[in-house]
Amino acid sequence: MATFSLAGRSVAVIGAGRSGRAALRLLYEEGASVRLLEKTPENMPADFSAWLSEHHIPVFGGEHTPESFEGVELVIPSPAAAKAVIEPLLPVREDGTKAGIMAETELAWRLLDHEPVIGITGTSGKTTTTSIISAMLKAHGLTVFTGGNIGVPLSEYVLARRHGEKKADVVVLELSSFQLQTCSTLHPRVGVLLNISENHLDFHKDMEEYTEAKMRLFARQTAEDLAVLSPALRSLPETFGMKAHVVFLTPGARPFPETRLIGAHNQSNAEAAFLAVSPFGVTKEEAARAMREFTPIAHRLEHVADIAGVQYVNDSKCTTIEALKVALGAFERPVILLAGGKFKGGDVEGMKPLLAEHVRAVALYGASREHFEPAWKDTVPVTWDETMDEALARARSLAREGDAVLLAPATSSYDQYKNYIERGDHFRELVLRMQNEKA
Repeated sequence: MATFSLAGRSVAVIGAGRSGRAALRLLYEEGASVRLLEKTPENMPADFSAWLSEHHIPVFGGEHTPESFEGVELVIPSPAAAKAVIEPLLPVREDGTKAGIMAETELAWRLLDHEPVIGITGTSGKTTTTSIISAMLKAHGLTVFTGGNIGVPLSEYVLARRHGEKKADVVVLELSSFQLQTCSTLHPRVGVLLNISENHLDFHKDMEEYTEAKMRLFARQTAEDLAVLSPALRSLPETFGMKAHVVFLTPGARPFPETRLIGAHNQSNAEAAFLAVSPFGVTKEEAARAMREFTPIAHRLEHVADIAGVQYVNDSKCTTIEALKVALGAFERPVILLAGGKFKGGDVEGMKPLLAEHVRAVALYGASREHFEPAWKDTVPVTWDETMDEALARARSLAREGDAVLLAPATSSYDQYKNYIERGDHFRELVLRMQNEKA
């Protein structure tokens, strides 16, 4: 890591989102010759636009073209920019090669000061597990940086260190397949893979590519490192030639029953967290205290309110069919399910046994009606409304005392919302308004 030099290298950053802005500032401080490719530069934060102008950094607006990448040695893409889309745009150089593509996480990793890293990936449960790991480490008295896909780019930590911020004892990173696909030297002391199920096939060409991206988390580990895996993934260590010491989670384990987190899957997440922090000296007592004090994360089986004996739960982060299975499995009470949005794929038909067991009715809204209604209408009553407002009002009318009204869309939010956070915030706002009306 210490020998990695960017001075004088020509680097293109794609996207002016938070990770792109941090990567660009870091590259500039490291002496790179940088340019920004941003399709809508008029939407960039004013202070960042001013900084670009002050430092004479060129900005290429509109659709990306091969001309935008002329002379570039390295490309740092936004997490949403697929490698398969970028690579064909890169000009072939005289020696027959193209510019390298490197995740912002990989860039920042190479500039760390030997801080040990815990990396967490999986189709679902990443953010909660990442947050639990950080809480457990802090309960042991360690200084922790928590970032990556959870919201704070690793480049921001490296920049803060350059400007006098205290060095973290442990760096905890939530890592998506998008980020991992273009990581080549990332070497976590501990790697956690919670699960792998069909997801992001609009980004990856198939499940094989998606799985390979996830497994890059372990590619650089040695026998001195630890890998924590779901027991459903027992074949992967041999298939991918993993060198780390591998431990598997215990099916049905309830290591920390005193917690405000809903569902058996969160006990599994907690076990994964404790295994991950154990090499850093965290005791079972410290971990249990962290779990007792842990506040559920917004939009992830978040309890919003109880109204007339009905529990209202926001799981807007549920963007896949597999995540819906987990969400429904967390409830012992009957569920009125709110679902709908931009469909990402998955076995809708295969949900019917779980619906029959847990769900009294489904209130669909927005897009993807054509995927859900034909598949489910013979198993449970299914209705459809154009908006969440209407669907929630319908769900409220159907709910009985002792039920749960659960927002678990099983889709992305991009039909009506800019992201799952906006969707979940809207649900919470509607529920709290109902609660105030009731009062």
